This record gives sequence, structure tokens and C-alpha cells, in this order.
Amino acid sequence: MSNITKKAIAMSLKKIMQNKPLDKITVKEITADCGVNRQTFYYHFTDIFKLIEWIFKEEAIENISEYKSYATWQKGFLMIFEYVKVNLKFCTNCFNSAGRDYLERFLYSATFDLLYGVVIEVAGDRNIKDEDLGFIANFYTYAFIGIMASWIRNKANEDPSKIINDINRLIEGDIYKAIKNNS
Repeated sequence: MSNITKKAIAMSLKKIMQNKPLDKITVKEITADCGVNRQTFYYHFTDIFKLIEWIFKEEAIENISEYKSYATWQKGFLMIFEYVKVNLKFCTNCFNSAGRDYLERFLYSATFDLLYGVVIEVAGDRNIKDEDLGFIANFYTYAFIGIMASWIRNKANEDPSKIINDINRLIEGDIYKAIKNNS
């Protein structure tokens, strides 16, 4: 029942965000829309931003965890793009508000986790410090977030598959080279 209530609250927030900026939405509006009281909202979330964080984790991050390999990272990235595209109004609203930090944390968490898996795989049994592996994954994570932010600003007009292919063409072999340079 608890997860059902959380999902109902989340759906209400996303529905309201279709027509109203996040910064103007209150807990009272959300609870009125989904038919629960404020106490129920606060039982599950400390504030609207924790709700946003939960939405990103629940709806997107869990689905890409199986794409942490060199052969599948493109599918994981594509899933992130597809999530944003399907939820464009919600994500754009977060991007253009105080919720931007939560969107960026979601993108960072999803992307870093995916890329770190790729970097670990490529490193194999080479003796490379964790901090160096993390730096490589971090570098590519921020490049991806920059591309994603630009895509969101441009109203997600470009085909995500083309973007993924362009990224792949650009970095193909570079992770191997970065690993080799650090071993």
C-alpha cells in the first residue's frame, strides 16, 4: 500500500507540473489532487524535492542498471534519453527550477553508475587506483550531462539514437586509451 500511495503522490505532482512551474506548487495542491492528506505526504516524503528524487530513482535509475558494460552502455544512455523524452514537461520543469539540482543528481547518478561499470570492465585486472577509475568515469559522466542538458534546453528535438551514435563515434576506444594511460 505504501508504494501505491507514493506512486499516486508522484503522479499528482507530475500532472500538476504539466501546467505549473515546480516553484509554484505546494504540498497542499499535490495532496488535494491525489486525495490524501498532508500528513500522508509527510509520512512518505520530507518535502517536494524528496518526492522528485524518489520519482527519478523509481522510474528511471532502476531500469538502466543492467547496461553497465562496454557492449551495452549505449542502450543505458538511450533509456535515459527516452525517460526524459517521455517525461519532458516534468524534466524541463525540474531543469528550469530549484529542482534542477535533483535532475542533475539523477543524471549524474545514473550516468556515473553506468560508466563506472564500463570503466571497471575495460580495466579488467589491471592495477589501477579506484580514484583514477572514478576520474575517468566522472569525465565522461559530465560530458554526457552537458549533452543531455543542451538537448533538454533545445526541447529534445534531436533524435536520441543519433546523439548516442555520435557519442559512440566520438569516444570509441577512448576509454581503453584512458585505462592504458593510467596502468
